[in-house]
Amino acid sequence: MPVATFGSIVTSDAPPAFVGPIVGGGASVVGGANSSTASFGAQTLSTLSRIPADNIAQYFAARPTAVDQLLAQQPAAQEVALWWGDLDVARQTALELASPRLVGNLEGVPYTIRDTSNRTVLSQTISELNQVVSSDAGRAVQQGAHQQLNMLSSISDALKSDRSDPQRTLVTLDVSGQGRAAIVLGDLSDADYVSFLVPGMFFTIENQMSYWVDAANELYSQQQMWLQHFESKSPFIRNESVATVAWIGYDTPNLTNVGAIDNADQGRDSLAGAILGLQAQRGADQPYVSIVAHSYGSTAALMALSEFDFEVDALALVGSPGSPAQSVDDLNVRDGNVFVGEAAWDPIPNSSYFGPDPGSASFGAKSLGVSGGFDVIMKQPLTGSVGHNEYFQPGTEAMRNFALLCIGRSDLIIPENAPLVERAVATALQR
Repeated sequence: MPVATFGSIVTSDAPPAFVGPIVGGGASVVGGANSSTASFGAQTLSTLSRIPADNIAQYFAARPTAVDQLLAQQPAAQEVALWWGDLDVARQTALELASPRLVGNLEGVPYTIRDTSNRTVLSQTISELNQVVSSDAGRAVQQGAHQQLNMLSSISDALKSDRSDPQRTLVTLDVSGQGRAAIVLGDLSDADYVSFLVPGMFFTIENQMSYWVDAANELYSQQQMWLQHFESKSPFIRNESVATVAWIGYDTPNLTNVGAIDNADQGRDSLAGAILGLQAQRGADQPYVSIVAHSYGSTAALMALSEFDFEVDALALVGSPGSPAQSVDDLNVRDGNVFVGEAAWDPIPNSSYFGPDPGSASFGAKSLGVSGGFDVIMKQPLTGSVGHNEYFQPGTEAMRNFALLCIGRSDLIIPENAPLVERAVATALQR
């Protein structure tokens, strides 16, 4: 049977599998709690730090599975950050050239270097896929290459921006299967506020990457607008900055597997790894970290915040099917700063499919308004979200509340159940 290879992908005349969790997940993988996992990662990094720079390419060539093993069994991000910082420039450069896929996805490596490495892999893989498409490979191989090319082109398109837009960096990239990516708007290395947007079912790289980056850009813009407003009102507020992460760092489920927890396990581990990596990179200068999670992604986020030993500053959940966490007290969110939004005609909230409903009174979360209203501070109407997929539309009450939550102003969030005059004003203005 003829076989073609491109990038890290191997295809035959049989159509490639396109959906499914990546092998090697598990809480101990990212968190470094498992001693054998941590030992493997530490030993590999130690070996790479001792090899002469000129021999690093040869090391990987002789061990074709080494990168997959190390990425699947990453040591603690703090260890990686210390290891990378201790490498001389020659070894760092050799690693970037020999294995940009490793450097681009190893939590603890500086983000600018990860961005360069991931863009290299993206460009090289697109070029190789174009060659396959133009070749005389079998029909199934051609179809697989076309599908993969469409997926990677979505990432490439989402990285494009105007000069007026915040900088965009590619800090996670998996070019195989369904694909994974995380695109940052702003600068993770020094932003005062960092927000992770975590998607749920049916969010694929091919179809939703640009939409998710647009949502992150809207959230970025609204946060900056609010910060500028507060700065104009007080001479004591310094010029603060934000970064938003359009994070599709796990295989989101489809109709065939949305009822299982496997993909949420993977999302839990990958999200925890991303936040631990951020904390390792920032050291003593920690930002205000928020998570805004939707649908099945909220299950992954709740699992990460209840099963890993790290904290975030704020959490917003919308359209959530629940998780094993019993209440806000089970979550590593500072000051119980957890908000839940539930739109009209959204069939997922209250289902408690994966555990207790975070919108129930017994869970202890606060209400986040999403049905529309009037912003008395900015003096503008806010549209409502209806159904399961309208929470991230520009101009919605949900996005306004997300923005305030993510810059530490949860005191200004409009709750859903408040008898607000603002809602009546908004209704009148929209007529």
